[in-house]
Amino acid sequence: MAVDEGVAPAAGTDADETVHRLKPNAVGLLGVVFMAVATAAPITAMTGNVPFMVSSGNGIGAPASYLVAMVVLAIFSVGFTSMAKHITSTGAFYGFISYGLGRTVGLASGMLATFAYVVFEPALIGIFSTFATTTLKDQTGMHIPWWAFAILMLAVNAMGTWFGVSVAEKLLVVLLATEVTILAAMAISVALHGGGPDGFTFGPINPVNAFQGTSAGLGLFFAFWSWVGFESTAMYGEESRDPKKIIPKATMVSVLGVGVFYVFVSWMAITGNGEKEAVAAASSANPLAMFFNPTEQYVGHWAVVVMQWLMITGSLACGMAFHNCAARYMYALGREGVLPSLKKTVGRTHERHGSPHIAGLVQTVVTAVLLAAFWIAGKDPYTGTYVLLAILGTMAILVVQAVCSFAVLAYFRSHHPESRHWFRTFTAPLVGGVAMLAVVVLLVSNMGVAAGPESGSLLLKATPWLVALVAGTGIGYAQYLKRRDPSRYALLGRTVLEETKER
Repeated sequence: MAVDEGVAPAAGTDADETVHRLKPNAVGLLGVVFMAVATAAPITAMTGNVPFMVSSGNGIGAPASYLVAMVVLAIFSVGFTSMAKHITSTGAFYGFISYGLGRTVGLASGMLATFAYVVFEPALIGIFSTFATTTLKDQTGMHIPWWAFAILMLAVNAMGTWFGVSVAEKLLVVLLATEVTILAAMAISVALHGGGPDGFTFGPINPVNAFQGTSAGLGLFFAFWSWVGFESTAMYGEESRDPKKIIPKATMVSVLGVGVFYVFVSWMAITGNGEKEAVAAASSANPLAMFFNPTEQYVGHWAVVVMQWLMITGSLACGMAFHNCAARYMYALGREGVLPSLKKTVGRTHERHGSPHIAGLVQTVVTAVLLAAFWIAGKDPYTGTYVLLAILGTMAILVVQAVCSFAVLAYFRSHHPESRHWFRTFTAPLVGGVAMLAVVVLLVSNMGVAAGPESGSLLLKATPWLVALVAGTGIGYAQYLKRRDPSRYALLGRTVLEETKER
């Protein structure tokens, strides 16, 4: 059988058995970093989360929450990146956990991660549509229904995946650069003016204040929520240049770079308003005033106008990144033939672009169905679609992150005892795993408050059960394959290409 750019022999299989592969060497270090940072959506995380953290979470201690979260995630990433130096897998958590804790836990985790990224895209389309309709109405007086913008974003996301990661990378570079610039302009301007009405205050970055306020648990959860997707660096390994070096670097750059940015911007937003005034603005009918006020005062009204438009493009970038993540998880599961029919559908790549084009189209259809269901149910695209699906996806991905930490512990004990290190492969993943479980507890205990007007929603109440159902299905199906089709079971989390196989 001829082997072209999009098809390669599967490691551990017969020479004539092939798997479709993603286009190699398509993206470098900065490209992987941009893709990962896009899932964090800095402008959405800041304008969407910080006002809520200040008003209902840990008050002026919101920047300190980001500081605590950055330290915890950096510790988690030490173990995560240690494993990335040995395994390059488009399935990221799926591959890592399969090697560390076995194929059954791996499949359950892979299905949970896929589920999370699948629901993240319609969540982001919900907030994108809200930002677009309100901004257009405020600045032009035009009223366009939210579903029109939803269709637009669906089309853009589908196109980005079809033409490959390099196309998506170019779009995200532009979108991210502009949103980071406007937030940095506000923060730097406040700093250059010597702070706000109270000057520089250091209370917001005092780690003690991360555990104070109305609901410290809620504030800390939203801080961790703001990073969701940073681990997506690993799933671009097959498409990156020298993944053994690029993926670990990109992950740490994403965690620390985004963390420093979050702490600085949120701190300057509070300082620019003044501590009491920031709390008042965040608790007002227009919580975005917490960012708009210092931007207008220290940069200019034009920057507020630009910021409103960049909130739209920022959520677009985030949704596009999640679409790519979901497509790659579907592709990773599909090419291994978890279900035989998947290998020739979502497990295929485009002959020319080397992209998971069919998986991308499936994700587009699933997203459209979910959006239609929420629309029929009369849910608001922001308070309903975005909030409910974001909480659902976040719970699933946090559980997977915790399991991945423990997989690192097991992996280095059983596969590479010569590489074991007291901190990198033991202490860091152990602390990271326990901390991730603590964040899951924070989420479960604060779900009602985080959901706001949807606190009584049936979907919210069903969220832990849905996560358990997906994980249980993965465990059950893996055990079924183990008994009925051992050859397919043996491939779970193991179909990798020769140049990216476990080292």
